[in-house]
Amino acid sequence: QVQLVESGGGLVQAGGSLRLSCAASGPTFNNYHMGWFRQAPGKEREFVATIRWIGGSTYYADPVKGRFTISGDNAKNTVSLRMNSLKPEDTAVYYCAATSRYGGSVYAPSSYNSWGQGTQVTVSS
Repeated sequence: QVQLVESGGGLVQAGGSLRLSCAASGPTFNNYHMGWFRQAPGKEREFVATIRWIGGSTYYADPVKGRFTISGDNAKNTVSLRMNSLKPEDTAVYYCAATSRYGGSVYAPSSYNSWGQGTQVTVSS
């Protein structure tokens, strides 16, 4: 089981930027995808972005395209999410996730078998 630890959340004004980081430990060589999800109060956990660990292909949810950038460092076993032009609706707990499974949808939380503890991002208007 891969262990994931997020950092970098906080409070920012609308239009500002934050960078989230996720450090992975354990059998990371099995990772297929690493991604970020978020969950706002009273809402379901939703996909934000994911990166294929080998090859680096990236995928984004429509609401964050052009504003968020996911990147990975295989040597350091870290994945980051750079968030620009933040909006109040981006407020949520952000979770880092990893999957060693092939065949499932990389957009679905159920496809991921390792999760971090989450980090709060709050965007004030």
